[in-house]
Amino acid sequence: MKDIPNRVCVIGAGSSGIAAAKVLKDNGIPFDCYEVSDPFGGNWACDNPNGMSSAYKSLFINTSKPRMQFSDYPMPERYPIFPHHTQIAEYFNNYVEHFGVKQYIRFNTTVTLATLLTGGGWEITLQDGSTHRYRALLVASGHHWDQRWPYPPFPGQFDGVIIHSHSYKQPDEYADKHVLVVGFGNSSVDIAAEASRVSAMTYLSVRRGFHVIPKFIMGKPLDQLYAPDLLPFAWQLKIYGAIVRLNVGKVTDYGLPEPDHQVGQAHPTVSSDILNRIAHGRIKVKANIQRLDGDGVIFTDGTREHIDRIIYCTGYKVTFPFFKPEVIEVKNNDLPLFKRVFHPRYRDLFFIGLLQPLGAIMPLAELQSIWVSKYLLGEYTLPKDTEMQRDMEHERNEMRKRYGNSPRHTMQVDFAPYVASVQKEMKRGAQRSSPPLIQRESQVLAN
Repeated sequence: MKDIPNRVCVIGAGSSGIAAAKVLKDNGIPFDCYEVSDPFGGNWACDNPNGMSSAYKSLFINTSKPRMQFSDYPMPERYPIFPHHTQIAEYFNNYVEHFGVKQYIRFNTTVTLATLLTGGGWEITLQDGSTHRYRALLVASGHHWDQRWPYPPFPGQFDGVIIHSHSYKQPDEYADKHVLVVGFGNSSVDIAAEASRVSAMTYLSVRRGFHVIPKFIMGKPLDQLYAPDLLPFAWQLKIYGAIVRLNVGKVTDYGLPEPDHQVGQAHPTVSSDILNRIAHGRIKVKANIQRLDGDGVIFTDGTREHIDRIIYCTGYKVTFPFFKPEVIEVKNNDLPLFKRVFHPRYRDLFFIGLLQPLGAIMPLAELQSIWVSKYLLGEYTLPKDTEMQRDMEHERNEMRKRYGNSPRHTMQVDFAPYVASVQKEMKRGAQRSSPPLIQRESQVLAN
C-alpha cells in the first residue's frame, strides 16, 4: 500500500456524510468527501437538484430535536420540538460551517466506480473520468433515493397518473381528485392525510396491519417516553406498547387491519393526523390492490373505486451503483455488516448511516464515525472473523425473528441497545492491538 495516499474517501455529504467528515477532521485524518449535488443535507434538501431527496414541502421530522441533534451541536432553541425539513437542512448547513468541514467536500461530483485494489485500498473514479486512490472508503450515500415499486406489478391497466412517493412534493395537483395512496409507512400516512384536505376523496390501501403511534404520548414527545433502564429491553417494549394502546385504542375501530405483531416488532407508523382524517371520513381504508381497472382500481375484497391518481409509498431499494456486483451486491435490501458498519470481507470499507433505527440516524452516524476513526488510527481492533460472523448471524436471526424476512426491516436497530452495543465493542476493541491503517495529518507532516 506504499503507493496509496494516506487519505480516506467519503461518498456522500448528507446527514451521515457530514457527520463522518466532521469526525475525521477532528481526528486529523486526511480525507476527501464527494457529493453528487451542491446543497448539504442529502435527503433533507427538498429541492435538491440531483432529484434524490424524498422530502416534500410539508415534511416535519418524526423524531424530537433533542434525539436528532449531534452530540456537540444542539439545535437552536427557536426550533419547535418537531422541526420542519427546511430547519433541518439549515441545521446541517450551520453544522458544516461551524466545524469548518465545507472545504473538504467536492460538490456536484459523482463517484461512478469504486474499485478494490490488490493488497487493499480503493481507486475512485469520478464522472469526469479522473481516478483517485485512497487507503479506506466510507460509504454514506443514503438509502432513501432508489425507488422500490410493487413487484410483481399489479395486473391490469390504469388510465390515470401513477407516481412513487419519492416524487410527491405538495398536494395542489390532487385537488378534487380521487386519490389512492398505497402503503402504511410514515410517508404514506403523511401524504394521505395531506391529500385528503384537498381531494374529492382519498383512499388508503393497506395490506397489513400496523400500530399507529402519535407524536405525543402522555404530553411528551414519543421518543422521550422511556421505561426504566433497569428493565430488560423486551419489557420496556411491552410497557411502551401498553401506553400506546391506552392512548390510541384499537386501530380496527378505524377500519384498519388488526396488527399481527406487537408494538416494536415493526418500524413504527408515526402520525397524529391519520386516524382523525379516517374518523372524519376524508380517508377511506381499502384492502390491497387486486388489479388496475382503467379509471379505477379493484381491491382484494372485491370492491372497486374510481381513482384518478395513485401514489405508491412502497419504500426504497438499497443500492450502490458505484460498486460492481462482484464487489458489493445487495439482495432483498440485505447487506450483512458487523454492527451495521464493518464489511466482513473488506477491512478498509465502512458504511455510515446504513441502518433503520427506532429513533434518528444522525447521532448513530456520528457514533459510527467515531468508531471507524478509532479503527483507522489503530485505537480499535476488530474481533476475529469467527466472532464477527457469530455476531452478524445472531443479529440477523434476531431481526428476522422479530420483524420477519421483510425488505423493510433488514437494517432495523433499536436506538439505545445499539448505542450500548457499539460502545461496549469499542471498549473491547481498544484492548486488542493492531497497526493503524491511517496516520494523522500531523504525523505525516512530522515524518
